[in-house]
Amino acid sequence: MRTLYQYMLCPFSRKVRLVLGEKRLDFDVEQERFWERREEFISLNPAGQVPVFTDLNGTIVADSYAICEYLEEAYPERLLLGQGIAHRAEVRRLAAWFDDKFAREVSLPLIFEKTLRRFMRNVGPTNSQAIRQAKSMIGYHLDYISWLIDRRRWLAGDELSLADLAAAAHLSVIDYLGDVPWDGYEVAKDWYMRIKSRPSFRPLLQDRLGGLVPAQHYQQLDF
Repeated sequence: MRTLYQYMLCPFSRKVRLVLGEKRLDFDVEQERFWERREEFISLNPAGQVPVFTDLNGTIVADSYAICEYLEEAYPERLLLGQGIAHRAEVRRLAAWFDDKFAREVSLPLIFEKTLRRFMRNVGPTNSQAIRQAKSMIGYHLDYISWLIDRRRWLAGDELSLADLAAAAHLSVIDYLGDVPWDGYEVAKDWYMRIKSRPSFRPLLQDRLGGLVPAQHYQQLDF
């Protein structure tokens, strides 16, 4: 069976789960406490980071960028990078926007401060300033999503693409934490609800991290 090693609230792991779901591929999920640097996991990815994907033929692919590119080539029946050089470049640009810029400014600081810090040793107390700074940037990104959706059906064009899945994966984690200020961003909210209603997204809505209850609206498709 295909297997994805992941951390439940890792947006990069969630992006790969959405890609696998959109491609209608069966797979198992293994929860990995990557900070423990388990020997068997390190043998799969010496970098010690999630996600890591193993395919039916035994191929091991680490890093969400590499995994998504691999899946696009190995299972081309449902393309998520789209058609045409210019369109594929735009999809990659927007996916990178969320995997790099949004991650750095919003999702990774909030995930670390609100979830990972409790599990890791010798990392000190919660950094409240980092949380405030990350939350202050969310509106900027919601404005950009709204600007794109005002001009396109999906973020990169007329068809759902990896750009939408990357953005939704990051927002889904922040939404779990209850930190997305949806009020006042109706266009972005409508886009997110469309993705949230897709079959590929439903397993994410069942995720529960021990000791951390999701926001009340997290499972609601219309909120």
